[in-house]
Formats: sequence, structure tokens, C-alpha cells
Amino acid sequence: MSTPKSTALTASPTTNQTTPYAARHHGWSPEKQAIFLRALAASHSVAQAARVAGMSRQSAYDLRARLKGEPFDLAWHAALQCRFDALAEAALERALHGVEVPHYYKGELVGTSRRFDERLTVALLAMRERLGPRAAPQWHPSAHYDRSDFSRLVARVEEGPATWHEEWLEDREAALDECGAECGEDASDAGTGA
Repeated sequence: MSTPKSTALTASPTTNQTTPYAARHHGWSPEKQAIFLRALAASHSVAQAARVAGMSRQSAYDLRARLKGEPFDLAWHAALQCRFDALAEAALERALHGVEVPHYYKGELVGTSRRFDERLTVALLAMRERLGPRAAPQWHPSAHYDRSDFSRLVARVEEGPATWHEEWLEDREAALDECGAECGEDASDAGTGA
């Protein structure tokens, strides 16, 4: 059985030990992905975040397209959600407290008033739910990750396999190994008459 490229183990030239998940998609190591995602959450700029990670903006979009629905894509949505929440808070503040408008007469400030305009706030809040990815079914591994838990998603990108399918395969193999060990113990117990 052949191993997919993204699950291949890479050997360290000095220790000759293998490290899982070391190299992914055209130079986007798990560390670079995490650096990019943290910078994206801080700046809300894909170009700037890619520069911080030492990659190009286009390669970031290419990686996101290849990993649609995978941990990297969900973390990207969460990073943008962080900034969107700040924008929504500012818009809500403006809706609740208005914007101070100065009034001048013959070049002198004669007073101020508050102008309230909720249209922008209403539009932003209505769009909020549509901007994120759709909820995953309960059986899918991504269902265990809250879409707004940015730190946990970045840790998953940094430490886990590139795709949910790879994670499922690892979990399946571990379960089969565990079952095989338990079944082997049961068979040896039955053979001894214990």
C-alpha cells in the first residue's frame, strides 16, 4: 500500500529519525502555517501574513484551496473571525452611542450632537453568520473543534496531520492495533484455559 505524499515521514539528515508532518504542500511546514495564521489574525492581511511566514500571498491562497475544509482552512476562517468580531464590536459601539458630529457657525464650534445610524451595524451582524464555514456533521473530526477557538485550531494545524482524512486513518490504525492487542490477549487466555 502506498503512502500519500502529505503523510510521508521525513528523515532528519543528522539523526536519521523520522518526523511526521515536517514537510507539507510546497514549503508550507506546520510551523510556517501557524506563523501565517497568527499573523493573519493580528493583521487581517493575507499578503502581510504571508510575508511574515516567508511565503507568497498566492501560495497561501493555493494552500487554502488545496486544504478546503481541513484544519488550515478552518483556522483561516477563525483568524478572520477574530478581526470581524472587533469590527462588529466597533460598529455596535457606534450604533449604541452614536457618532459625535461637530456644528460650526462662522468658523467657530457652537456645539455637537450625536448621530445614530444602525444600518451598517445591522448589515454587518446579518453577514456574520454567512462568512464562516458550514457546520460539520457530528461524525466528522472537525466537529470537535469550535470554529471560534482560534488557538486550538492553530495548534491542530501545527501539530497534527494536514487533513482530517489523515487523522481518521491514524485513529483507525491505532484502534485496530489496540483491538489486535486485546484480541491477541483474549486468544492466548482461551488457549491456556485461564
